[in-house]
Amino acid sequence: MSTAVNHPLFARTFHWLSRRDETAGQREFRREALEGLTGRVIELGAGNGLNFEHYPTTVTEVIAVEPEPFLRQRANEAASGANVPVRVVDGAADALPVEDASCDAAVASLVLCTVPDQAVALAELKRVLRPEGELRFYEHVVSQQPHFARFQRAADATIWPFVAGGCHAARDTLRAIERAGFLVEHCRRFDFRPTPIVAPATPRILGIARQS
Repeated sequence: MSTAVNHPLFARTFHWLSRRDETAGQREFRREALEGLTGRVIELGAGNGLNFEHYPTTVTEVIAVEPEPFLRQRANEAASGANVPVRVVDGAADALPVEDASCDAAVASLVLCTVPDQAVALAELKRVLRPEGELRFYEHVVSQQPHFARFQRAADATIWPFVAGGCHAARDTLRAIERAGFLVEHCRRFDFRPTPIVAPATPRILGIARQS
């Protein structure tokens, strides 16, 4: 059963910090993640709508799901200036408010770190995707370097989820995507640390997976 999400302090902090991250280089990662998309797209955890400006005009509709009220309002504001039709809706990762096999693509952008259950969220994305539908992902993940992974796990076990709106730094999201039954066609790893504040979230992945 879906539960309400309400992180008023984190949401306002995220809204401020995320715009700084864009100028530090994150805007290019968003553009790369969304390049070439077509048709009807569902975006999981749209946040304050920073992806919206990067959707190509070959996209016919974006259903942007965001459960946090403050961020959902900011997403609505961003949607009004988008180049493609964007419909922002309330909803949660474990019960997406769209029909089975009704979307050509799904987007997960810095959100699978926060969902309560990655397997459930990814199963929902598979449910709403049409056969051969794409999953575009841009996420931070557990490091492949053992010492940094230990640091991330320590952060997860202490303060990080509390100050970061339920975020978990040490999730192996690429493996979760594969275990959910997606075929990963492309994935690149890199580090991105726009500020020291987000150090636990430094390792990133960006890629494309498809319904198998």
